[in-house]
Amino acid sequence: MSLGGSASQLIVVIECLLCLILHPTAVLASDLHRIMQRAFDRARQLVQETWGDRRTRKDQGFPSTERTLPALGSPSSIPITQNISSYLGKNNPFAGPVDPKTESVWLFDNTAYRPIHPYPHSPQPWQASFSAAFFKTETGRDVSKVVADIADKIGLKETGSEEDRERGEQTIAKRLQPFVDVIAPAKWVEVKLPNGKVQRLGPGGRSATSQQTITFATDYSNAQTIETDAVNAALTPIGPMSTTFAEPEGWLVISDIDDTVKVTLTPSPVGILRTTFLSDPEVIASMPALYNHIQSLLNPTWFYLSASPYNLYPFLRSFLHANYPKGTILLRDASWMDLSGFLLSLTMGTEAYKTGEMDKVHGWLPKRKVLCVGDSTQSDPEAYGNIYRRYNGWVKKIFIRKVAEVAEMNKEEKNSPERFEKAFKDVPKDVWQVFEDPNELYAAVDALKAT
Repeated sequence: MSLGGSASQLIVVIECLLCLILHPTAVLASDLHRIMQRAFDRARQLVQETWGDRRTRKDQGFPSTERTLPALGSPSSIPITQNISSYLGKNNPFAGPVDPKTESVWLFDNTAYRPIHPYPHSPQPWQASFSAAFFKTETGRDVSKVVADIADKIGLKETGSEEDRERGEQTIAKRLQPFVDVIAPAKWVEVKLPNGKVQRLGPGGRSATSQQTITFATDYSNAQTIETDAVNAALTPIGPMSTTFAEPEGWLVISDIDDTVKVTLTPSPVGILRTTFLSDPEVIASMPALYNHIQSLLNPTWFYLSASPYNLYPFLRSFLHANYPKGTILLRDASWMDLSGFLLSLTMGTEAYKTGEMDKVHGWLPKRKVLCVGDSTQSDPEAYGNIYRRYNGWVKKIFIRKVAEVAEMNKEEKNSPERFEKAFKDVPKDVWQVFEDPNELYAAVDALKAT
């Protein structure tokens, strides 16, 4: 049984009170924001958690692993005024601009759309949801103990030479940085749109992220891409954001990331730590070729949907750009600054989260024909089944990769015909297809051209 809204609020209050009692020094050091935000995120995911999530997490040892993960420190450098005023969101009168000396901002790629008018009407102006995340820079945290702990958990010390281990620890430290950087709530940044207009993004709220819809005065063509950067480009260490324009009609692909296009080993807590912080990112065999075929045949708009927290955006963006058609990456708006929260994000409440994100995409592009691609490790079949039933005729095809290479996964349950039949109840059998080898799908993809 899932927790209701009032129960989740109670969890937040209880956890905050416990932290105030057990860690008063930390709170006096301006950690109240982190404590309350972590409690809020945890409560939100508890509300979304399913019975299957709880059993899978227990069977695969996630809670025990999470309890032993080290803390990443405390963001005591966040001023108390930012902590408190961040709860006012975009209407925060105490918010200020990003400080180029101590702060930075990430700008997230997006997709522009034309709103659908209920009556025959001339084409509407383009709109897009602009998202940004704000961080403190060079907070000076010593992460050597955290690096050593992760290295120990994934068995780095047991393999390779001393030089290999040192190189591995350097990789872990680099990839760990987005989780170590302190978030900077109640901040805004000015960006320069391609037409020369200066637009303010933010301020960020509790999780130091902001989302707002911007209307374009200039007209653009379908599939055209433009870039937007901060007026002070030095504020954006991962570079400018890209906006891709998508007319109301055409094809749209919603693709999962972890264990669908990228090896992540999501059923294994140690596997997730290894593939995220140490291993070279690895594609699922034959998936890049399949996606390139889909791109050339259908020319779709792409959305990559993952339950990963936004801390992994630069890592995932670099991987996807190197191997797959470019698209908008949808990640969880969770401000986890600890590794247990990272594992929670990937394994708790993923069905509700993904269904909610696809609701947003439908709101933007309700007339597009949709191809959904996912895998059997988590709740992709259930989420895609939900969306098919919710929006009659929107989803035209669903592909689910049957994952068999993860030792910790309960394959008999996750890959059982009964599981798929239940997930796709009332979904026609010619709409969904389970596959092991992506080469099985070419005929089905080719048939979509005539749909």
